[in-house]
Amino acid sequence: MRESSRHHGRLPAQAGGGASRVVMRCALWLLGLFLLAPGASLILSGCARQVAVFIGEKMNNAVRLLGYRGRLPARAENRGARRMMRYALSLLCLLLLAHGASLVLSGCASNLATGERHLNLISESQEVAMGQEADGQVIASLGLYPDSALQRYVQALGAKLAGSSERPNLPWTFRVIDDPAVNAFAIPGGFIYVTRGLMAYMMNEAELSSVIGHEIGHVTAQHSVHRISEQQLTQVGIAGALKAEHLGLRYMIRAGNDPREMIDVFDMLGRVSSAGGGGRAPEWLATHPNPENRSGSIQKEIDTLAFDLGSLAVNKNGYLRLIDGVVFGQNPREGFFRDNHFYHPELEFELGFPSGWQTVNQKNAVVAVSPNQDAVIQISMAKTRSASEAARTFFQQEGVQSEREETSTVNGLNAVSAQFRAQSEQQVLRGRVSFVELQGNTYQLLGYASEQLWPKYQDVITTAVRDFRRLTNPSILQMQPMRLAIINVSQRVSLEQLAQQERSPVLLETLAIINQTEANARFNAGDRVKIVRGEKLVFQAGY
Repeated sequence: MRESSRHHGRLPAQAGGGASRVVMRCALWLLGLFLLAPGASLILSGCARQVAVFIGEKMNNAVRLLGYRGRLPARAENRGARRMMRYALSLLCLLLLAHGASLVLSGCASNLATGERHLNLISESQEVAMGQEADGQVIASLGLYPDSALQRYVQALGAKLAGSSERPNLPWTFRVIDDPAVNAFAIPGGFIYVTRGLMAYMMNEAELSSVIGHEIGHVTAQHSVHRISEQQLTQVGIAGALKAEHLGLRYMIRAGNDPREMIDVFDMLGRVSSAGGGGRAPEWLATHPNPENRSGSIQKEIDTLAFDLGSLAVNKNGYLRLIDGVVFGQNPREGFFRDNHFYHPELEFELGFPSGWQTVNQKNAVVAVSPNQDAVIQISMAKTRSASEAARTFFQQEGVQSEREETSTVNGLNAVSAQFRAQSEQQVLRGRVSFVELQGNTYQLLGYASEQLWPKYQDVITTAVRDFRRLTNPSILQMQPMRLAIINVSQRVSLEQLAQQERSPVLLETLAIINQTEANARFNAGDRVKIVRGEKLVFQAGY
């Protein structure tokens, strides 16, 4: 990507006039300090241009914040004002120069993992604080998988790998997310997440180590921090992924895991991609490049290792014991859509949404968005058990005004409902909200649109909100998720025969992929094989 902020002889138009000339003087003085500073060659070769761009943007932003956009007053009677503006801008310049000097001294550093120099405006303590805040958001939106033994295992495995890295003193945290997608990701500060979906497709501890090591590599290389510092909000990209891959290989070996298993992970991801259609794996490859070229690069590096890889651990049996019984695929107990109707067996409620609206079921909310993305319906759980108390809390929010509040029932459930008007940062919103009591919980059913569009959506939102009711269908209330099972083969048998014997709810191709074998594979007595048990469930997109 080419830099969009490169200077071609003119200052940005919005900073024009006398203020721009002062900004340019500041930039030139700052450049002079850079050139005179000890080690200037290192600074300039590493990130001086990034610092200069950063300081220039901050100075222009500061000028705009002062409310100054035009030229300095030209008439003689305004000479005092011109003098005062010059003093103010000169003071601002000095402050920014001091800030710029600190950036040079502390903002440019070599990364311990990669040896590369980057502009880094975020301290380690700030990085950790960012991660801690984001961690809470991840847990709230995706949820943790409720298996304490599996959580402890992943934390211990990750801590061992991270302990061999260049940043062992970070508060490393490793979590298993309750998500069926094949995915893993990292956020700044040492927070790493793998999904139960990914763990179901792994065959051994070494394979899982390769994925966790890769994500540790993103943290030690500080890819997210560097993107924030350089204001480049882009995906990791091929270069970043390859660096993380090589760092992950390094950490695997240091922790005693066989790196050759990493190649099998690439093969599996490619097969998941092909089986899913579209040429990409469900989640992993949304932020990571396709694995074909990566496996060849890693294989070359493995081939150069000058020691016996046979002494390194794989730990297949121990790993398979841990994932035996893990939920496979989507879990209906957490709610699902069918024909634009949402059912939640665990919480025992159901609700119909408008036809054609896009829907999503998250851990903390169910959301539907209109086809034109100009109206929203959302269900969430209030923090109080009383509908009246929840309504009071809602309408005590700044800028929210109640209209025609009423206490009534919604399909036999105690409720408080009202229309409302709210002032957002950009526009005035109109909507309807109901707080409904069910099974000791209070649910907030919220629908809204802009004030101009509210007449268009009022009836359809009101109908949806009033459709909330207790779920009574026994077959839906009793739904259970599919689960992974590890079986010991007692005699020579084919995968297809096992699928028939077990009445597999998933395709033979899926069984082949999770076992990292072929559909026509045969197993010998004593082999351990993954199968899926349970009832096949059909869900609507937006689950």
